[in-house]
Formats: sequence, C-alpha cells, structure tokens
Amino acid sequence: MFKKISRYKLPLAIGIVWLFHLSALIGISLGYQSWFVPKTPLNLLVCSALFIFIFPLTSSKKILVFSAIFVIGMLVEWLGVTYGFFFGNYVYGSNFGPKLNGVPYLIGVNWALLTFITAAITPYFSKVVWLRIPGGALLMLVLDYLMEYSAPLLDFWTFEGGYAGLDNYIAWFALALIFQTLWHSAKISGSKTYSLHFFLAQFVFFGFLFLYL
Repeated sequence: MFKKISRYKLPLAIGIVWLFHLSALIGISLGYQSWFVPKTPLNLLVCSALFIFIFPLTSSKKILVFSAIFVIGMLVEWLGVTYGFFFGNYVYGSNFGPKLNGVPYLIGVNWALLTFITAAITPYFSKVVWLRIPGGALLMLVLDYLMEYSAPLLDFWTFEGGYAGLDNYIAWFALALIFQTLWHSAKISGSKTYSLHFFLAQFVFFGFLFLYL
C-alpha cells in the first residue's frame, strides 16, 4: 500500500500545485479577488510542504542551505523595509501572513524556495555549472518582474511611487546570484520535475495577472 502511495506522490503533488494556482487564477479573473488573494499564505505553505516532501528536503546539507537562504533573505528584507536599502522604499501588505518587524516570514521561505526550484531546473538548459548560476538568478528575476506589477493590487507589497525601480531588480539579481552560488557550491540535487512544475505554475499565475491586471 505504501509503495503505491509513494509511486503516485509526485503526480499528486504536481496536481495540487496546479490546482491551487489555477483555481486562484480563475477566481481572481472572475472577480473573487477578495476571497482568493488572502489565501496566498495558505497556497505558499502547501506548496512549500509539498516541496519539502517531494524534493525532498531531508539531508542536513539541504536543510542548512535552505535555512541560510531564509535567514539572509529575512535580514536583507528587514534592511530594505526599515532603511530602504537594496530594493528601494517599500512596505509589505496584509496578504503575506504574519510578519517579523514588518517582514513576512513567508518572504524568507519564498527566497529559499525560489532558489531551490530555479537552481534545480537549470540543468534542463545547460550542462555547464558556471552558466547555471546566472541562469537560475535570471529565472528568479523573471518571476520577480512579473510579481512586481500585481503585488500592489494584491496587497502583497507596495513601493513608494507605485512600482519598483531599477535598483530593486539589480539588488534582486545580485542576491539571487549569491543564493544560486551557495546552492551549486553545496552540490545539492532534488526533484527537477516538481521544481519545473512549481516554477511554471508561478510563471503562468503571475504572468496572467501581469497581463490581466
């Protein structure tokens, strides 16, 4: 029985990821934004739990790298929110869950999660490690670019003046490069299939909102 469940865990996890993202997408496009958007923390928590189970995040090395990216991400975001460093002047809204000094815990999780899934899928594009690092950082930057345009309307975060400036994208890419270097230096591996579907689900979701909103 356990073997049967284990056999289907990957397609089941992928199905749940797409179900959550597409349901939210359809709901928002039909005008139910006020119901779906506040569920963002739940969506990210479910996808993170599935990632931990499927990737899997089990070895001490993986946990250490994930934790390090979480902590650094939280620290950099705190410096950004408090002093305007790196990204510009911005504040987080109410739809990313509980905060620590103005920074949602899920933002730290998101930094680590995006690093892992983008780094894991870079072998699809290149066999050369030194090309995978900027490649993974670029994938992270693409998602950030799409997210920035819908973030204020979804009450995720808001920049002074309305939208993020060039300094935000430069800082994002630089930090993503650091995280990608850390990931590849640790020689981590995991489920490329789950990582690819999670990235594509995020890309489709925020890409649609980029065009729709």
